[in-house]
Amino acid sequence: MKPAPFDYARPQSVTDALALLSARASEAKILAGGQSLVPMMNFRMARPGLLIDINRLAELDYHRVEGSHLVVGALARHAALRSSTLVRTACPLMAEAYQHVAHGPIRNRGTLCGNLCHADPASEMPAVALATDAVLVLKSSTGERRIPAEEFFLGTYETAANPDELLVEVRIPVAPEQQGWGFREMSVRKGDFALTGVAATLTVASEKIASAALAVCGVGDRAQRLRSVEASLIGGSPNSDAFARAGEQAGAALDPQTDLHADAAYRRDLVRTLVERALVAAAERST
Repeated sequence: MKPAPFDYARPQSVTDALALLSARASEAKILAGGQSLVPMMNFRMARPGLLIDINRLAELDYHRVEGSHLVVGALARHAALRSSTLVRTACPLMAEAYQHVAHGPIRNRGTLCGNLCHADPASEMPAVALATDAVLVLKSSTGERRIPAEEFFLGTYETAANPDELLVEVRIPVAPEQQGWGFREMSVRKGDFALTGVAATLTVASEKIASAALAVCGVGDRAQRLRSVEASLIGGSPNSDAFARAGEQAGAALDPQTDLHADAAYRRDLVRTLVERALVAAAERST
């Protein structure tokens, strides 16, 4: 199929892009990588009246450390982040999760910010953003907002971004030196979206768990942070029994969907197993 008719604009600055968004917010879509948007347009699942191509905005193509944060601009491609030594140092959880993300041609064009705005519930990066306490920076012609990742993902393909806002940057706290990490996923084929994925970080001090973060994708209508499971881990010993209990608790806390790829019972079992494995990996790296 072919997309429905649309207007096309290629702004030369972020200010111009925001002005276009402001003028036609109800019908505009941003084109960065286009790896999700263009297929949806071809199937007419998306019918933007205006496509705003931001690929000429070189000022948005960056990733760097600023103070205590890894900051990633709107045009930073998956491939650049996946191969970045800086990302492996500042956010090793993201680096590990990128081993499961899509395929080479898609990573070469797709962007982290575009992926987060698309908000596919089976995508890995929303879970990483949740587990790392990322903050998303949105700009419009009237100002700037900063939204914690936990408040950004509202449902399938639904976020807290307003129609006239552009996600210009993601800010991720640099991982503490003693923090361990683990990302585990099951998919039909390597590079496919996750049937279930788990992102975990853990800090162990004096043989006790001092901090923990857990997020899942592929289960429900959006990526989710498992706060109750995290709380049950704090202060306990980082051993196999504790991690098995955390897996059971996570499986019981979620209500997975059934679809053509997997039923709810299988996804719940994956949650139990992958939470345990991700925590084991995080604990080993922390100690």
